Amino acid sequence: MKRLLPALVFPLLAACGHGAMIRGDVQPLAPVAVMQVPVQPVAAPTAGAIYREGPGLRLFTDRKAREVGDIVTVTLTERTQASTRANTKIAKESTTGMSGQLFGAPVTLGGRDLLNNSLSTSRDFAGDGNSTQSNQITGTLTAQVVQKLPNGNLVIQGSKELTLNQGNELIQVQGIIRPSDIGPDNTIPSTRVADARIVYGGRGPMARSNAMGWLDRFFNGAWFPN
Repeated sequence: MKRLLPALVFPLLAACGHGAMIRGDVQPLAPVAVMQVPVQPVAAPTAGAIYREGPGLRLFTDRKAREVGDIVTVTLTERTQASTRANTKIAKESTTGMSGQLFGAPVTLGGRDLLNNSLSTSRDFAGDGNSTQSNQITGTLTAQVVQKLPNGNLVIQGSKELTLNQGNELIQVQGIIRPSDIGPDNTIPSTRVADARIVYGGRGPMARSNAMGWLDRFFNGAWFPN
């Protein structure tokens, strides 16, 4: 029994320690998987022509990203704001009266008329809810082109991790961009990134200090009665 107890306790402590280690840390995005899209047919070369028709023909070029391995700077300009309000009020009143006689005379007991009664009920309910949320992130992040789609669009992904004192700050961006949306300085706003996935948060003791403990999560759980 003495040998069995440590064997049961140590795995539980290790599991608790592992859960505390990652709780509150921002979880990084998974790497972008290669997208399977229909392949655009390539035009057959014309006999006697020097160039072949297709999207790869360029007589001149600039320094903007357009091929796999190129880099492009994403300007983060995300801002969201939402507000909802609900107000409900319900009131109901009802009154019921009853009177009667038996053989032409009232039915009494101890001087009280048993068949002469009334019933009244009243119910009220009032509910008020208000929710407001606002988020904003600004900055820049340089990403890399990881795939070029047949229609010319580019799949990008990039990350930046900063080690600050006792914690790390993680920023990640993934999505699809059009080369025509890239500016002359090889930058593109995050609002022009399709299927954008943006992660920003902290990792380490500072981020974990903002996470609720297991007892707080127990009392704030969805199944806990209010």
